[in-house]
Amino acid sequence: MEARGLGSVAEKFRIGFVGSARTGHEQYTGSLVIPYLRPAGGPHGVATLRFRCIRDECVKDEAGNYLAPLRKETHHKHGKYLTIAGDFPRLFNTPALITPSPYVVNTEGEFDAMAWAVADVPATAYQGTSAWRPYFTPAYLGFKTVYQVADDDEPGREAAEKRATELAHNSKVIILGDGHDSNSFMHVYGPEAMRERVGL
Repeated sequence: MEARGLGSVAEKFRIGFVGSARTGHEQYTGSLVIPYLRPAGGPHGVATLRFRCIRDECVKDEAGNYLAPLRKETHHKHGKYLTIAGDFPRLFNTPALITPSPYVVNTEGEFDAMAWAVADVPATAYQGTSAWRPYFTPAYLGFKTVYQVADDDEPGREAAEKRATELAHNSKVIILGDGHDSNSFMHVYGPEAMRERVGL
């Protein structure tokens, strides 16, 4: 989280680590834990969990430096993320949807939503370009502006354009450029540049 510039918001998002796992959940050992928090909070305020591989051989180079957010990680023979069996796609950071704000950012991936939190901008995320579901759309209807911030690759741009079509009355597509996603853009240019990029 520190290497990605997200250390200041790790506690807010209740990021954890699986040092040891209960029987039947051993596959999550050594993973970062990303809770999906419910807007109401409380003692049962976690809707689900996702797990992110952070094995050294996957996230560091030969010199021991973290690859992300500026270089592509190398996840060998397994995916970057694991989801609890039987779970279904959800929006990440739904508390942003009840933040008193005329705008919200919608982006691809949990780390990108966290980067916007560093910039003090409410943001949600979906779990990849194929994880959007039609029942997510109504959650954005009450905002004056929904900034659809795309990862600067073909699938990311296409996904943002599709989201904007579904919310044509209040969406603006933002392409960060130079191959950046929100986290890498923040890492290079800083939080204030993120706010400027969407016109805040």
